[in-house]
Amino acid sequence: MRRATLNPLTTISDAGIARVLIVDDSVVARAVIARMLDATDRFMVAGAVADARAALAFLEKNRVDIILLDIEMPGVDGLTALPDIIVAGQGARVLIVSSSCAEGAAATIQALTLGAADTLVKPSVGNLVGKFGDILEEKLARLLDGGERVPCAITPYVHSTAIADDFDIVAIGASTGGIHALSMLLRALPTSFQLPILITQHLPPSFMPYFAAQVAVLAGRPCVVATEHMRIERGRIIIAPGEAHLRCVSYGDGVSIRLTTEKSSTGCMPSVDPMFQTVADVYGARALAIVLSGMGRDGTDGARHIKNTGGAVVVQDQASSVVWGMPGSVAGAGVADAILQPGEIGRMVAQQRRPAR
Repeated sequence: MRRATLNPLTTISDAGIARVLIVDDSVVARAVIARMLDATDRFMVAGAVADARAALAFLEKNRVDIILLDIEMPGVDGLTALPDIIVAGQGARVLIVSSSCAEGAAATIQALTLGAADTLVKPSVGNLVGKFGDILEEKLARLLDGGERVPCAITPYVHSTAIADDFDIVAIGASTGGIHALSMLLRALPTSFQLPILITQHLPPSFMPYFAAQVAVLAGRPCVVATEHMRIERGRIIIAPGEAHLRCVSYGDGVSIRLTTEKSSTGCMPSVDPMFQTVADVYGARALAIVLSGMGRDGTDGARHIKNTGGAVVVQDQASSVVWGMPGSVAGAGVADAILQPGEIGRMVAQQRRPAR
């Protein structure tokens, strides 16, 4: 195994090589994954340990950019240790690599809620080569490259203790890193907050029931996966299904959901843009759009439409984002009214007051 020769308290080198810590109880898995990473020109293995306790000890003395964390390990399991490992990692992005992250697995949603940047299903030891290595390298590269710094000047939100009624609906778009940000936002909302919330989160369809159940627990209110013609009601959270875009349409004295499957301009399914665009069409200046951590630029066109119809747009700040692609794109387009940490966004939403510019 090629070991990093950088200062243990530094991270990515001037040559652009990222330091990786592997945490897996399988000797074979550690060795195979290490060989994969050391064969690339972008990653080098800073350490490989067998359990969470050893990982925390390693991180006390060493800095890394990425942590590959298994879930099923002796002693403290990966999910239990994840919050402590995130803190000890001092900004390192955690990729869960585990057989427990199979399609639709509740462990995946739990890991993302706790702050993991992404997850990857670990195949059997005999299949830890070929396609798995390509997928692993691609995921790591996207985590490093997904968020570019976008220069912008936004007036910070000014907090107020008064409760207003400046908007009638909250629409939230998110992708990589967004579930953890969403959990912090929702925890800041009191049970008395009853405005409807719409969420488009980039996830496969099979994960949506687990995601909705997790959101319901975090928010302390009903959360459902959208169905055709579902009515938007106070006190309820509605999530876009993984196989369709969530749109809003007016009918009579209310608003209902329409689901469509056309290709979006960003290639995302579901896409944030159709949700924002139709929320703007229906609610106009009474809409609040929020863009949380995520790769790419999905949500930028929709946020611009929200802004043009008089609504408000708030994005997550770069420091707290796993990837500042989506929120950074909106900020760079000049349509964000405020750039805040997720908890601050939640407190602003709870006040039902527009952000000050």
